[in-house]
Amino acid sequence: MRSSLLRVGVVAGASALVLATMPASLVSASPVTDPPAVDCQSVLAAPTLDAAFDAAAEAADVPSDLLRAVSYMQSRWEGHDGRVSNDGGYGMFNLKSTTTAVPDGAGKGSTDRSPRRTASQLERAAELTGIPASTVRSDDRANVCAAAALTASYAPDLNASTQPQRWTAAIARFGSADTFERQVLTTLREGRARTTSGGETVTLDGDPTVDVAPPSASDPETDCPPDLGCEWIPAGYEKLVPSDPDSTGNYGNHDKADRTGPGGPKLKYIVIHDTETAYDPTIGLVTDPGYLAWNYTIRSSDGHIANHLDPKDVGWHAGNWYVNAHSIGIEHEGWAGSAGWFTEAMYEQSAKLVRHLAHEHDIPLDRAHIIGHDQVPGVTSGATRNVHWDPGPYWDWEHYFDLVQAPIGQSAKNTSSVKAGDVVEVRGGYADNVNTITGCQQASPGSGDCVPGQGTNFVLAYQSPSLEAPLANDPGWKPNGAAGTTYASDISARIQSGHKLVVAEVRDEWLGVWWAGSLVWVHNPATRPVVLRTTAKTVTTTSTTAAPIFGRAYPEPEAYAPYEIPVQSIAPLEYTLGAGQTYAVSDDDVVTDYYYAQSFDGSIPDDRTDVKGELRYYQLWYAHKQVFVKADDVTLLDPGKRAVVPTRLPKITGEAKVGSALTVSNGRWSREVTDFRYTWLVGGRPVAGATGYTFTPRPADAGERVVAVVSVDDPALHPMLAPSLPTAKIQR
Repeated sequence: MRSSLLRVGVVAGASALVLATMPASLVSASPVTDPPAVDCQSVLAAPTLDAAFDAAAEAADVPSDLLRAVSYMQSRWEGHDGRVSNDGGYGMFNLKSTTTAVPDGAGKGSTDRSPRRTASQLERAAELTGIPASTVRSDDRANVCAAAALTASYAPDLNASTQPQRWTAAIARFGSADTFERQVLTTLREGRARTTSGGETVTLDGDPTVDVAPPSASDPETDCPPDLGCEWIPAGYEKLVPSDPDSTGNYGNHDKADRTGPGGPKLKYIVIHDTETAYDPTIGLVTDPGYLAWNYTIRSSDGHIANHLDPKDVGWHAGNWYVNAHSIGIEHEGWAGSAGWFTEAMYEQSAKLVRHLAHEHDIPLDRAHIIGHDQVPGVTSGATRNVHWDPGPYWDWEHYFDLVQAPIGQSAKNTSSVKAGDVVEVRGGYADNVNTITGCQQASPGSGDCVPGQGTNFVLAYQSPSLEAPLANDPGWKPNGAAGTTYASDISARIQSGHKLVVAEVRDEWLGVWWAGSLVWVHNPATRPVVLRTTAKTVTTTSTTAAPIFGRAYPEPEAYAPYEIPVQSIAPLEYTLGAGQTYAVSDDDVVTDYYYAQSFDGSIPDDRTDVKGELRYYQLWYAHKQVFVKADDVTLLDPGKRAVVPTRLPKITGEAKVGSALTVSNGRWSREVTDFRYTWLVGGRPVAGATGYTFTPRPADAGERVVAVVSVDDPALHPMLAPSLPTAKIQR
């Protein structure tokens, strides 16, 4: 049970006995003159994590389910192996390592509100339990016991039998006095059960008698659910030089528009960002008219939401003006390279907000419209290398879409039963989906070092069907043709959960799929399949000419004729959709427009006009991005029809010998090739060693047929041929 130290102060005791019976690795190196307030031995020895919660509750005299609920809302009962969270906390309870100044009587019913410096939660936990702070950070059971001791110290007049509602002041010390309290009490009322990444099962039975106070109302200026407690903190919209005329173009940090009215542009996307700094500095940036604006910022510790823009206005957050004009941007406190973690409190609040916005503005709840900043394309050739890659490899898209109530793949099961022509959707898992990441701190200063064993949100694409093969190339990220790498910001070969692909070939446990203009390979073993079969419209080229790919769906030049608005060039990206390649369509109803906004007060000719065009585009799943292709350059196939993948060998004609040219054709195109190899078959069986250009087969036995199996090896043809089909049989 909890020591009386928590109630009456320091008492004499058998500290030597406590130290003697604690494991040596958990004893602080510094001298201990008083016994710990909470004896954690039973907690450290608990056979299961679930039992550790009960043991900690008994040791500290606090409700065990309260501990479970607080921990769930911080980490979903994940300890993260001592890695720091995105708001500076450690372990299952996100215990902070920073010191704070709080009112002296906070949580004690005192009227004294004079500020004082307090030890960090980790320091205080070490004092209360006698366990070193380093162990509280890294050991799950130590973290549970430390949090129980802290909870008791935050409410010394309460005990385990006290109703949960009475513990709100203590709960607030782990999050906030409003949002987090309600999240914890709601979790207590509804219950939770989960198996952690370490295989520990924790169960919290719901208690319908728990009262949850009505939520704070969102500020009336916000575009939020009325009960989400959103705060209105407006972005800075000012002239950067106050003496400039109101017609100046020197202003910040967003543009006025009519996105929720008839003037447009229409809202189509929600872009998920991370802040790359803490919450308070982020608020300082968005309110600075000399910086950039986005729509919302969400705090990690408790999911508190600040709304900065009216949805009708355009923030400057995505690095692509077309996407800016059509999107809502949400910043989440955290770092893209952090192998740490985003709190459950933030995930849940963000998901509620996204669900509200998607419903209100008719935005599809899928991974093609609820996108990461890393899915936003560049705007011209060469620009892709400069776009951002947040929220990074550690944002749990699958869990997030579960919370949004639009699960990736819905009820479909992952499968290895896939064939050429199928459309599949990646669902690779998270905690048990470990991929090597390097350069975290270098790519995202503040992230800290990468941590081996951390779950990720993607599966890898390889250049050939082997785990030893080079990773796929993305010509936008690596125009020199280099293979993708494990570097934190290198998304060349990362196929995130929710991405749809068209299968061109299946080889054993490998799927050949189209990606960034090339055929790449995804490992899809039967023991752990990473894709599910799905449906989507698909596109392929209409000729032998590759179709250009675009980062913006801008109008044709004629659309600008009625206005005094400069024509915007329709410039392609580094990518193409090659002949014979097939990609899944993520939106066949793309808005073709350009929003013109150039002056502070909208007074220049045709300012704040949305130029709408007739040119049609399709939005595609292509590489790591969402991109656009002109409808006239491709053939669109409905989901009921199979993707355009050749089902018979292309025709190869000519004499298979050195110096000869073969003609390769498939009815839509033809090409002469001189670079080929062949294998002789006798009686339908290959002759050992009989490959190349110089082998002369033995005479055929009676009834045998001698055939050369010719393999075309012309790189120019690779994008034009399905990988299993660049061969044909030529009878001698």
